[in-house]
This record gives sequence, structure tokens and C-alpha cells, in this order.
Amino acid sequence: AVGAAAMEEAAAHNGSAAGAGPGAAGTPVRPPATPEGMALAYGSLVLMALLPIFFGALRSVSCAKSKNSSEMPETITSRDAARFPIVASCTLLGLYLFFKIFSQEYINLLLSMYFFVLGILALSHTISPMMNRFFPANFPNKQYQLLFTQGSGESKEEIINYEFDTKDLVCLALSSIVGVWYLLRKHWIANNLFGLAFSLNGVELLHLNNVSTGCILLGGLFIYDVFWVFGTNVMVTVAKSFEAPIKLVFPQDLLEKGLEADNFAMLGLGDIVIPGIFIALLLRFDISLKKNTHTYFYTSFVAYIFGLGLTIFIMHIFKHAQPALLYLVPACIGFPLLVALVKGEVTEMFSYESSAEILPHTPRLTHFPSVSGSPASLADSMQQKLSCPRRRRQQSPSAM
Repeated sequence: AVGAAAMEEAAAHNGSAAGAGPGAAGTPVRPPATPEGMALAYGSLVLMALLPIFFGALRSVSCAKSKNSSEMPETITSRDAARFPIVASCTLLGLYLFFKIFSQEYINLLLSMYFFVLGILALSHTISPMMNRFFPANFPNKQYQLLFTQGSGESKEEIINYEFDTKDLVCLALSSIVGVWYLLRKHWIANNLFGLAFSLNGVELLHLNNVSTGCILLGGLFIYDVFWVFGTNVMVTVAKSFEAPIKLVFPQDLLEKGLEADNFAMLGLGDIVIPGIFIALLLRFDISLKKNTHTYFYTSFVAYIFGLGLTIFIMHIFKHAQPALLYLVPACIGFPLLVALVKGEVTEMFSYESSAEILPHTPRLTHFPSVSGSPASLADSMQQKLSCPRRRRQQSPSAM
């Protein structure tokens, strides 16, 4: 997750610049995109970015209340949020060195297989609720359970405990078709299907525990994004070498070449998921107020549109890659905070604890802190803080 977040941003900025500018030295220069083609491309990217945020936020509400172990959200704490930019920076630098030392072809082959598996699982989880409506009532739906444990006797610990049924297997088969299409052709539509699935799953399953944590995470990634885009060429270099569905793409020459177009505008998934989980948190805060209004959710949603539009505008004015979070973070935090000041609800906003609605059965996010401590030690520290019995961590394949 850290590596993907680091690269999602890089792909976005490099892709946006590459879509409008000349090719690298020694490569033919593509003809400039037409105004109509650019408007269609960036309009489509904005629309595709809004879909996983909107529906992912709605699904995060039901996910928070779910008792199904396979759909439990991962809770990001302030400690996780503070470490995220550091770990992401180390991962980005590590990828940069890998591409400098080893063959780019073999690294991308491994990455393609990795994202092939993750993409199938993510897409299957995404389409499962929609596909259930198409199955007939008499469909023979059998239940299955995938259980993987460690140890024996009283020390036995569940590593994976995933329950699924025949309908899920059908969704998995359909997703596999898209996966094979992407693996063989690397077509931009297959890339986008995987990218949308990753984004929606991220917004749905990654939960910030409170607004303060969201501010820490977005503020840290604000600095991270600006530094690696404007301060060095590491992010752009890795983005040029990295081939994976970690970005949404749309051709600027679609009107001229149709589905075989190849002059793409791009938007990284990090610029969708990171603000998206904050917007989803504000939706859950709206619901906690029990006023039958979604003021903060819609405010942050409009702020995201404004920030993304401003990013595209500035990029074309200065003809240079832009760190999207430079504009998205102030907008997504500033607009809702201004509304809270006007309504006199700042105290309520910062005292709201999203994790209180889903604990004790929701585990902490242990991906990032595991750099300096094992998941087992983190789980032990969580057990001491909670008065309830420990529930073992059960991970959804779509959150891998």
C-alpha cells in the first residue's frame, strides 16, 4: 500500500505533463492534443475520480457497521498517519534505486503479476454488490470458507479467515477476464477498471479514526508530494519506469484514433484515495450528528472538485507537472473547517471518533507501523487498551 501510494502521485504528475508536452530525447514528438480532446480527457478523469470517492464513502458507512470479518475496515491512527509520509518516501527512493540497478523489464513483469492478482480481488469485491441483483432467486449459492492459521492449541492464531459463496466465485471469474485482458494488452480501459476498483476499495476499507488524524495524514503527504515533485527527479523517473494500474488514464486523441488512442492524460490513485478517505470520514461525522444533512460531506466533495480543477488549470498555465495534493489538501481541509467555524461545530468535529462506532471488532492498520514493530506486538498493545477480548486480525483480500 505504501509503494502504491508513493507511485500513484508520481504517475499522475508525470502523466499529466507527458500528455501535453513533447516526448523524451530521441523519441518522436506527438502532435499536440486538440482543445476538444483535452477537455474530454480531463473531464473524464475528474468524473472517474469522483465516482470511487462518492460510492466508496457511502460504502464506508455500511462497512463500519458490518460484522462480516471479510469486510472489516482498517483504522488509521495518528501514529500511522505520522509515519506514512516517511515510509512512503523510503519506498519511493527504494523503487528509484531498484530501477537504476536492475532491468526495468523484469521488475515490471513482477509488478504486473502482483497487480494482476490484487486487481482481480479488488474488482471482484467492487462488483459483488451489483452482481448480486442479477442472480435469480433459485441460484444454487453455496458457502465456502478459506481459513489459514498459525500455531496450535491455545496459541493458534488466525491469519486469514475469509468467507465467500458461489456468487463471489462468479464475480471472481468475471474479474479474471479483465485481468487477463490487462495482462496481455495493457489496454487503458482494463487499466481504468482496476484503478477504479483499487480506489473504491481504498476509500471504503481505509478509515481515519478522527479528523485530527486526517489532518496529520494529509498535511504530511502535502509536504511529501511537494518535495518529491519539485525538489527531485526521483518521482518522475520512477513514474516513467513503473507499469501498473496505479493511475487512471484517458486518451486525449480519442476523437481521432478511437479506442486505439495512445496520447494519455493521467491521474494517480493517490490523489483520489488520500483525500477520499478524509471525505468518507466527514460523511460518517455527518451521520453521527443525526441532523439528516450531509453538509460536511458535500462541502468536502465540492472542495475536491475545486482542488482537482485548480491542479489541471495550473498545470496547463505553467506547462509543468504539479503535485495535486498541493491544491487538494488545503481545499479538502479548509472548506469543511470554514463551514464548522460558521456553524460553531469545530469542537464536535475534532472530538468525533469514527473508530468508536466500529470498535472493538475493528483492528488497527498495521501495514505501516510494522516497519518498526511486528503486527503481533501492535496487536498486543491494542489488547491492553481495549477492555474487550482480543479479536484476531482478519484481512480482506481486497485490502491487500
